[in-house]
Amino acid sequence: MGWNYWYNRTIIFPAELSAASVLIDFWIEPQKVSNAVWITICLIVTVTINLLGAGAYGECEFIFASVKVITIVGLIILGIVLDLGGGPNHDRIGFRYWKNPGPFVQFQGIGGSKGQFLGWWAVMTQAAFSFIGTEIVAIAAGEAKNPRRNLPKAIKRVYIRILLFYIGGTFVIGLLVPSNNPDLTLASGNAGASPFVIAIKQAGIKGLPSVINAALLTSAWSAASSDLYTSSRALYGLAAAGNAPKIFMKTNRRGLPYPSIIFCAMFALLAYMGINGGSGRVFQWFSSMTSVAGLMTWFGISVTYIRFYQGFKYQGFDRSKLPYASKLQPFAAYYAAAGSWLICFFSGWRVFLKGGWNTATFVTNYMPFILFPILYLIWKIKTRVPIVKVADMDFITNIAEIEADTYDEPPPKNKLEAFWAWLM
Repeated sequence: MGWNYWYNRTIIFPAELSAASVLIDFWIEPQKVSNAVWITICLIVTVTINLLGAGAYGECEFIFASVKVITIVGLIILGIVLDLGGGPNHDRIGFRYWKNPGPFVQFQGIGGSKGQFLGWWAVMTQAAFSFIGTEIVAIAAGEAKNPRRNLPKAIKRVYIRILLFYIGGTFVIGLLVPSNNPDLTLASGNAGASPFVIAIKQAGIKGLPSVINAALLTSAWSAASSDLYTSSRALYGLAAAGNAPKIFMKTNRRGLPYPSIIFCAMFALLAYMGINGGSGRVFQWFSSMTSVAGLMTWFGISVTYIRFYQGFKYQGFDRSKLPYASKLQPFAAYYAAAGSWLICFFSGWRVFLKGGWNTATFVTNYMPFILFPILYLIWKIKTRVPIVKVADMDFITNIAEIEADTYDEPPPKNKLEAFWAWLM
């Protein structure tokens, strides 16, 4: 699990650097300035932020997150206005695109339910790439103040943000642009491919695409910074557990694991691959690898929770007394485990269609899928550590120390501060 998660966050780091350079292509053509320049600038920024420590990382993430929140809220409101005919062209779209072409379309002209089935799975790994990262709230727990009190708050806020930004944003996008709009696939991967930008152009609004592209660029920087932070902490955690070289446990006097940060940052050099052929293709490779690796991480998290649930229940503990307990468990964990595995299994199916074989697609989709069980079997064979029985699971050790670190925090100074804290 640890190595898979480290691999996931390490591979997504160069993917975000490639994405940032593609976004800049919206303003400056790569023929004039090489994407290598933008990748280098973004790399320097993200490494500097991480070397300044968790405090600097947190402050920068607050700024980046503020930009993202303001942008997506503004786009959702604008999308609703455009859908109701409030744009310059006064075209009331309504639910027009829910009827034509409809929610399920045929993949590459394949007819019937087979084509719709293939079309559905064609987008699942892309959706997973956008969604992976919501688990970062738990990764930050190791360096968070008062985690037993603050993590339940953070988890609930993530849940609200998923409903508002992911599901709400997707709902509005489905109203604005039909899935067969050619601009969704013909654009170079910058803001021009955004459904919001396509809808804005169709409505006749000028100037906003550049603003949106700038916001997307800060989002790519934010994601790259988070990827380096989480991958370095994952590597530090592996070293602390004896599963990685001890050098990665080394920290400076402020507790910063700088060997881990420097080592993980070296993988950013992968972003320079294929620059002459376009960073968009490199981003596509890494995004597929990241999606599958991230889903396998969620699969492992789900299985781990199911085992935790079984042991906790077997030993007679009351789960409702925990700092945070979901009412949907353990069914949500079973659903997540099955769903993650299925998406990975069907992630690269298109290469098995007649005339559709692509070695790069096969490798980037199925290598992380196969790697997870291989790592597990190698570790089991090497260590010969048996699976822990539910009766032997330890839920007591260090609880007293954790409870001693739990304390009350001062309330927000005003309603605006309270609302912003809830939103972020």
